[in-house]
Order: sequence, then structure tokens, then C-alpha cells
Amino acid sequence: MRKSPGDVRDSILDYLATMDSASITEIYDAVENRIGDVSPSSVRSWLNLNVPGRIERLDRGRYRLKLEMPPKTSNSDFENIAIGKTRMIAADCFDWLRRREPNSIHAVVTDPPYGLNEYSVKEQAKLRNGRGGIWRLPPAFDGHRRAPLPRFTILTHEDRVSLRAFFLEFGRLLRRATVPGANVLIASNPLLGHIVASAMNEAGFENRGSIVRLVMTMRGGDRPKNAHEEFSGVSVMPRSMWEPWIVLRAPLDGRVQDNLRRWKTGGFRRVSDDKPFGDVIRSHPTPPKERKIAAHPSLKPQSFLRQIVRGALPLGEGIVFDPFAGSGSTLAAANHVGYASIGVERDRNYFELARKAIPQLARLVAEPIDPL
Repeated sequence: MRKSPGDVRDSILDYLATMDSASITEIYDAVENRIGDVSPSSVRSWLNLNVPGRIERLDRGRYRLKLEMPPKTSNSDFENIAIGKTRMIAADCFDWLRRREPNSIHAVVTDPPYGLNEYSVKEQAKLRNGRGGIWRLPPAFDGHRRAPLPRFTILTHEDRVSLRAFFLEFGRLLRRATVPGANVLIASNPLLGHIVASAMNEAGFENRGSIVRLVMTMRGGDRPKNAHEEFSGVSVMPRSMWEPWIVLRAPLDGRVQDNLRRWKTGGFRRVSDDKPFGDVIRSHPTPPKERKIAAHPSLKPQSFLRQIVRGALPLGEGIVFDPFAGSGSTLAAANHVGYASIGVERDRNYFELARKAIPQLARLVAEPIDPL
């Protein structure tokens, strides 16, 4: 079958989107695996024609996708509002990060999209209308009522490749903007956390373990759909009783103490003199009173967010960043503990919701949780 230049181009771009960098031999093998026999000269020609445009040559015969960094634009072009010590910005976080000055973010606490399209305009319209799309779930199944939830369990191989490419580009942009030693805490789930951690690691962040939020999150534990009576003693997957938060760190500038002196970060703020910040935090589902203030499908409770936001800045100094700010719950937690923060949200409905929700959530008395 005759190969078109577009087939070669798409194969190269799709492969490099999943890699930090690759040799020309690795690129050729990936193209051949995808579209079959192809002339090596076609691969070399396309790469040479697109350097220094879409592709960067790192060394002889080694390439990676180029991240465009607009040189003469400013983040002041984006609409933004001040709410207490936070600044909420209406933008796509990828565009905003491309314009953000280097070494200007001290910690990241965020809950990103995982289906990649569940927060698109199309899918959000379906969610708000109460029918159709990726958020569509039966109102009750196996004796339980079900809340809207993206279908993480049915992602295809292509979806997972796209997810990895998404976080690899996000990680590269974020790495440039964060100071050495910056903590990055990303809400995840047991099915996809490894993809995110791997991509962020390739983007230049160090894996530092995870925080376990002890809470009933993704349901699981259900009997087989449409056969729950026949197989009443079977659970399709374990009932999830925890939520993993991936912990990453930008590489240090020298020793921890050197980094703390220069960049004000590099570790976690202790809970008290005799109690360090821990990686297991007891939690509960988000209370109805918080959901009433900020109606977002992925809303996390203030009692939990305030703990991890506070811990993310070891000296209590710097800027906490949420690139997928939603209705502003992380920013509200930062306001509550007295930290400066920045949130970016591209959905205008959530941006306007955050404008109202952040001060209300920040003032709330959070529901107490029994400490571990």
C-alpha cells in the first residue's frame, strides 16, 4: 500500500508525543510498526524539513517535539481576577504556562482531567443537560445510585497514549515554570496513576511517592453488569477505598538546605514540631454544603485540601498553582491557610463559579476528621 507523506508525519508526531526524545532508528522503527514498510529516507527527510520548526535536534541523530514558547507575549493578556490572596485566570493552562516566566511557581496542587475530553465544551454541555456523553452513567446499578464519573475503566490503548502525551507536554511546560525543589501533587486514581507519574518523570520531575487519601472514591466492587444475580458472589474489581495523589519534585539546586535558603522549597511543612507531614491522610467524601457552593463533579473536600496545600510549601512562602482550577477549591484552601496562589481554568462556567465559590469555601469551617 502506498504511504502518503501525511502517514509518515502523523506516525512521527504521535510517537514523539509519547517520548522525551528518540533516536532516528527508534523513530523509524515506530513508524514502521504503525504503517508498515516505509523508506528510511522519508523519515529522515521529514525530520530534516521540520528542524528547527516542530522538531528539535538534541544531538546527532536524536530528536524531540519542540515546545513553542511565544517570546513577546504576556500573561497579562488573559482575563484574571483577584480573590483574597489568589489570582484566578481564564485561560488554557498550556497557553498560560508557555508565557509564564521561568522559576516562578513554588508548588502545584491539582486534579487534572483523565479522560482528556470530559471537560470539553461538548461533554460539559451534555453533563449539564443531564444526558449523554462520557459522563453518562445509569442512575442506579447493583443496588447503588451512581454519581457522574468519567469512564476511566474503558479507555482504549489510543486513549492511554494520548493521556501520556498530554501529561508529557504538561510536565515539560510546568518544569520550566517551577522553581528547583517545587512539590507537585496530582490527584489520580489506581487505574491511570502510573501513566501520569511516568510521563511527568520523563518531563524532568522526580517521583517522590504518593499521598494516600483514605476515602471511598471510584466505586468498584460491583457484580457483573446485567449478570449480577447470576454471579452474585463476584466483584468485577476491588472496591476502591483510597485515592492516590502522585508526589513529584522538581530537581533540587544543591542540597535540601541550599534549596530552602534560595528557593524556599524542597520539602514539606511539618504538621507540628513533633509530627511530620505524612503520606496517609484520612478523608471523607466532599460534604453537601461544599457541593452546594461549588457544583463541580471532581470537587475535593476542604478538610483534605487544606492539609496538602499547607504541607506543599515547607516555609509557608511562595505561590501554589492549580492549572486545572475548576470551581477553585484548591485556591480556596490556599486562601484559608494564608498562601498566595494562582489558578487557571478554561471553562467559562467554572471560572465564573470559582469567582463566587472561592471566598465562601475559604470561610467554611471544615468538617473534622479523626487524625491517624
